[in-house]
Amino acid sequence: MDIAGRHVLVAGAGVTGKSIVPVLTELGAKVTVTDGNAERLAELAGLGAELVPGLTEPPEGTALVVTSPGWRPTSPLLVAAAEAGVEVIGDVELAWRAGQLRDHPPSWLVVTGTNGKTTTVGMLESILKAAGAHAVACGNIGYAALDAVRAGYDVLAVELSSFQLHWSSTLAPDAAVVLNLAEDHIDWHGSMDEYAAAKGRVYTRAKVAVHNADDEWSTRIAEEHAAADARRVGFRLGTPSAEELGLVEDLLVDRAFVADPANSAEELATLADVRPAGPHNVSNALAAAALARAHGVPPEAVLKGLREYQPAPHRAVEVAEVAGVRYVNDSKATNPHAAGGSLRAHQSIVWIAGGQLKGASVDELVSSIAGRLRGVVLLGVDSPVIAAAVARHAPDVPVNSLRPGDHEPMTAAVSAASAMARPGDVVLLAPAAASLDMFRNYGERGDAFAAAVHVLRDDAAGAPSDGH
Repeated sequence: MDIAGRHVLVAGAGVTGKSIVPVLTELGAKVTVTDGNAERLAELAGLGAELVPGLTEPPEGTALVVTSPGWRPTSPLLVAAAEAGVEVIGDVELAWRAGQLRDHPPSWLVVTGTNGKTTTVGMLESILKAAGAHAVACGNIGYAALDAVRAGYDVLAVELSSFQLHWSSTLAPDAAVVLNLAEDHIDWHGSMDEYAAAKGRVYTRAKVAVHNADDEWSTRIAEEHAAADARRVGFRLGTPSAEELGLVEDLLVDRAFVADPANSAEELATLADVRPAGPHNVSNALAAAALARAHGVPPEAVLKGLREYQPAPHRAVEVAEVAGVRYVNDSKATNPHAAGGSLRAHQSIVWIAGGQLKGASVDELVSSIAGRLRGVVLLGVDSPVIAAAVARHAPDVPVNSLRPGDHEPMTAAVSAASAMARPGDVVLLAPAAASLDMFRNYGERGDAFAAAVHVLRDDAAGAPSDGH
């Protein structure tokens, strides 16, 4: 990190770029920023960097390239940098290196995986704060790790994407977990193995490698990528062995961070303390607890933190109950693996799904939850793919596929689902697909669902009496 007076090129002028430039200038670097979007580039004016649009190779004398995570390794600029022998790192790697310059570097507790990252990091932050730690959740959740390092936090609960990990070469967390792995981002990485290898970087220098014993990929990645001297800790939705956390009836217990793992266990919480409900979130809670316990957090803080955790928006949030039917917004379930976890949390469901599957298969998902389905309402570009899977694996379940031209598709979807539902059912928005064919993002999609449910609730409340 001796970059004072040296030329550093920042690739990307978005949110990440705005975090990168101030750190580099504070370290004395001569900073150039490039981006194909001139308007976005202009937003960095006044930060002390030279702004050059559309570079396809590093300027002469460039000592380091810091890239935004969305830039693919195949981008001409990054290929040219590699061919010229110029190191390319990401904002997370820069945050790690900058943190090591502090008298007391922060502790990094890192979470990655295909699904559940944000929930786990939120639970972890809540547990750390319950223990009195000067901690914050950061990374791929809207608050950059660089900003958290600059703010002086002592403990970072860090969510990292595979993109961010791809560009991280010396990151050495105190503890790290790969929650799970399912088909996603293959278009960026090129193959499932490359995707797994990017996730595996989180373990390479971790002191404690936490893995999901119920997930084949998580276990394999830990075995292949964790250092020989790293401590390995598992978690599972069943009775834990020594060096694991798990469930004993309705108790979350620790058989890893105790005096005698072979013969003793520590109670951490109960299933009722975990919100949102559902097996996937119990798994997330166990992962968060394992990371916190690796940091030395006592059991009572795990309990307090889980009880005080507030779920993030659009993640299995109950919007309302209307006529005995619960309406749950899990718009963040943007791939089949995430939707599966959400669907398995309920017994009788009217499922609202659809959007952009990005080539992912839904057959395994539909087959596994077919017995829970009361009905299915589909919207979005890949509705026919899901409809065909339902026809194959749940042929008796009614399906309502909305027309592409419907003016208010989510209002129509909620209305159609309401007509299918019976008291005791859950109408669940768990799309199993991305939202960009119809909405700006999954948040807008979830907001549209919530608004439609509120209209339904208000209409029901104002309905005239039937005379009984």
